[in-house]
Amino acid sequence: MSSTSQFNQYWTDIYFHLHYPHKEKISHQVVRILQLVDKIEGVGINDIASHIQVSKNTASEHVKRIIEKKLLTKERDPLDERKVVLCLTDSGRDVLHRNTSLDEEKLERLLDGLDSSEKEMVEQAFKLVSERAKTCSSS
Repeated sequence: MSSTSQFNQYWTDIYFHLHYPHKEKISHQVVRILQLVDKIEGVGINDIASHIQVSKNTASEHVKRIIEKKLLTKERDPLDERKVVLCLTDSGRDVLHRNTSLDEEKLERLLDGLDSSEKEMVEQAFKLVSERAKTCSSS
C-alpha cells in the first residue's frame, strides 16, 4: 500500500471512530456549502456554484433551502454594497461542527491515553498537515 493510501486509511479510521453521532438529516452537498462559507470569507452564490460544480441557479436553490433551515444568512458585503455574501448562523456553525469535526469527548479520552511526548508529536503532525493542506488546496 502506498504511503498516500496508508495516510488516507489512517484519516478515515480516525474520523470513523471519533466523529460525532449524526443527528440531523443533512446532505453532503449542504455540508460542503457550509464548509466553504466557514473557511473562505466573502463567499457568494457564484463561489458556491463553482465549488460544488453546479449552475448558478442550482447553487441559488441550495442556498435558499439552507437559509430556510436557518443555517445561513445573506448579508451585504461591507466593502461592496452591491455584493451579497453568505454567513453561517450559530445554528449553521453547530450543524457544521457536528458533521465535520471530531467528538471532543472521544478525542479527549484518546489524548488522555497518550504521554506528553506522544501528544506533542501528534499535535505537531496535525499542525504541519493542516498548514500544508491550506497551501495546496484546490477547493
